Amino acid sequence: MRKSPIIQLVLLGVVIGAAAMVAALAIPWLPDVGSKEARRVDDLYLLTSVICLVIFAIVAAASLYAVIKFRARPGDDEDGKPIHGHTGLEALWTAIPAALVTVIAIYSGIVLVKNEDAVPNHRVIEVKAVQFAWSFTYPDLGVTTGVLRVPVGEQVELQMESEDVIHSFWVPEWRLKQDVVPGITTRYLITPDKPGAFPVICTELCGLGHATMRTSAVVLSSAAFDAWIEEERQAASAGGTAQGERVFADQGCGSCHVLAAAGATGQVGPSLDETLPGLSADAIRQSIADPNAQIAPGFQPGVMPPDYGEKLSDEQLDALVQYLMDATKG
Repeated sequence: MRKSPIIQLVLLGVVIGAAAMVAALAIPWLPDVGSKEARRVDDLYLLTSVICLVIFAIVAAASLYAVIKFRARPGDDEDGKPIHGHTGLEALWTAIPAALVTVIAIYSGIVLVKNEDAVPNHRVIEVKAVQFAWSFTYPDLGVTTGVLRVPVGEQVELQMESEDVIHSFWVPEWRLKQDVVPGITTRYLITPDKPGAFPVICTELCGLGHATMRTSAVVLSSAAFDAWIEEERQAASAGGTAQGERVFADQGCGSCHVLAAAGATGQVGPSLDETLPGLSADAIRQSIADPNAQIAPGFQPGVMPPDYGEKLSDEQLDALVQYLMDATKG
């Protein structure tokens, strides 16, 4: 092959590669990075993207060059020459992809090992997934909440369990995703390094209210995290309507029900603003502890978890009932 065609082929590959590189790197395809683990994942993604772009540029350049250079001219109806493949080239383009896949596999293993390396005395948070809400318990602090709050720069282990079907925990800015499976405890290690509020999304189709199974992961400074813990303890000890409001939020009731006083707009279950006015405290309590006893018209049984009477204390149930009665007064 003469030098001129080789130069043309190389220049064409450079142009195609540059255009693809600009499209891949200049456009913000991914959310902001919010954890140490996410930075490692993005580095792996970048390496894989560069390798793919280089291969794409070579293949696209060779294909376009062949189409232009060796196209059939008008009036040319001859068959192509019987040319045997080049054994050396075939071996080369088999060995290079094998080597690149090996590099990606080794780097992926390194990232996986680093992301699963737990530091001593890290914070543990227990996560419960239920149709259709998340709850987060801090066992060393005695606090349960429906919004995940973690201190910035501190490694956290989420020990996750499902009470019904398979769910999947995902925070886009943290990159990592983990299924939450009934009957087993799955583990999720994360070290948030960017303060802010980020969405928590269930990415496993888990039923009628799957699209509403969202909450937030709030990354706080150490001082703000300690202040929040103190607020939670005070709210829990206050009792009454304040505690009931906290229980309503922590248990994710707003993801399934409408309650104007709480700013809740869930559509999975009946509107509390419409169904609760006029009911007695005992009737409201039964609707929480035994939701299948009476089903509101237009809704199906078996959607609301039946175990709130077990996982909520009598004090919490009383406070929640009182809150709902006060919130739905005419």
